[in-house]
Amino acid sequence: MTRIIADISVSLDGFVTGPDPGPDNGLGTGGEALHTWAFSDDPEDRRLLREGTARSGAVVLGRRLFDLVDGPGGWDDEVGYGAGEVGRPAFVVVTGSVPESVRLADLDWTFVTTGLPDAVAAARARAGAASARTGVDLDVVLMGGGATIGSALEAGLVDVLTLHLAPVVLGAGTPLFTGGAPYALVRTGVLPTSTATHLTYDVRR
Repeated sequence: MTRIIADISVSLDGFVTGPDPGPDNGLGTGGEALHTWAFSDDPEDRRLLREGTARSGAVVLGRRLFDLVDGPGGWDDEVGYGAGEVGRPAFVVVTGSVPESVRLADLDWTFVTTGLPDAVAAARARAGAASARTGVDLDVVLMGGGATIGSALEAGLVDVLTLHLAPVVLGAGTPLFTGGAPYALVRTGVLPTSTATHLTYDVRR
């Protein structure tokens, strides 16, 4: 069964970027500290990253995040979702319009202009096809940004929420939780490492 997993790094005060994020400063001021775990040499951090990539049949991201990762200072062969792994999953972008060109044309991109539920449905279909092809149950991962994951949670589209809680207080930035429909989180996993506390919750309505 394909699960929809929201996976994001967050500060102790609930921000997924620092203050003043922008095209040349995607994580905002001080926001790099949120992702220290993803580049650490801690064996548990490395295992989590490897296992997370391996279970990803498709990845959903919002247009602003796509513009950052596809921009000149974005992903390359060594940095990016699945970089250095056996293969990269399909990527589905929620957007108001299809970009005229894509720098990372060697990756599998689908652009959905009809809203987040349709993007999640498209990603579920891609993950299902990858599962059938490989014989392994694969998931859809919502990687961000914060507004995309927040909207998915409020819309009841998320089965599992994984938070990488960084030991930093940013004071301001892009909040992950902004209100909306209530839901309950049932903790199913917690793993402290040298760089973060990794928390996993089932999402219940």
